[in-house]
Amino acid sequence: MPSWSDFQPFIVSGLALGGVYALSGVGLVVLYRATGVLNLAFGAVGAMGAFIAWSIINKAGAPGWVGWIACILFGGVLTLGYGLIFGPLLAARGPLVQTICTLGLALVLFGAMDLLWSSSGGQARSITLPSDSGGFMIGQVQVNWTSVIGLGAGIVITAGTHAFLRYTKLGTAMRAMANDREITATLGVPVRRVEAAAWFGCGLLAGIAGVLLADLAALDDTTLTFTVVISALAAALIARLHSIWITFAAAIVIGLVHDLITPITQLTDYRDMTPFVLAAIALIAVSRRQVFTQSREEG
Repeated sequence: MPSWSDFQPFIVSGLALGGVYALSGVGLVVLYRATGVLNLAFGAVGAMGAFIAWSIINKAGAPGWVGWIACILFGGVLTLGYGLIFGPLLAARGPLVQTICTLGLALVLFGAMDLLWSSSGGQARSITLPSDSGGFMIGQVQVNWTSVIGLGAGIVITAGTHAFLRYTKLGTAMRAMANDREITATLGVPVRRVEAAAWFGCGLLAGIAGVLLADLAALDDTTLTFTVVISALAAALIARLHSIWITFAAAIVIGLVHDLITPITQLTDYRDMTPFVLAAIALIAVSRRQVFTQSREEG
């Protein structure tokens, strides 16, 4: 069994990844509550944005900040465009059709990445943020600013989204649509605009997640496409696609458990199962509680 000192660096990396998963999960939850669509293309959008940023920085020779902004804007514009074209068509369809359509977008983007960035000539591709070079010590562990930004972004975006949904007119409209879309429309709420805002916001978060995860993990199409959406989706499912704060907490736990398993050699190969296992445990626990509650009410 590894010693405590072996686990300490993975606490830092786990918290940083958890923060990225949290902001991703918040994006999924907000879009689902506003439109009823579970966006399985979230990871692919962020991944392609990260590759575009890498090309702008390394091929075009542009400053780093240009590539990072391009990644975030690409995520927002692409997701907004998809929402404007397919959102109205999906609104009247069932959850299965809505989900499969976004999965189709993910596969299209994944194929495009494999075609456009299939080989790097044997050279490892990566996005390096300036915050990697600075940091501070906690005990014997070096913490760089990128890890702080990863966790901080998750906290800030979760808190900001909570305040936005509660205190702004647009946020109130999104919450109303989550309760009843038809009644909200009859009250004069511009449903299409609210949905467009939700799609655009989800895309921006996908771009942010792509930039951060490309630096914290790896600039790899498979990793970025599936790691983000699987972990974020697991956190959102644990929160039952409703509470953004439970989504945040679940994402932090997923990130921590995933990385803390790494130094345990017997379990390292199974760490990618973390989101599935934790989501399954949470859903089973919720189901059992509902059964017990119903039994007491009937008794």
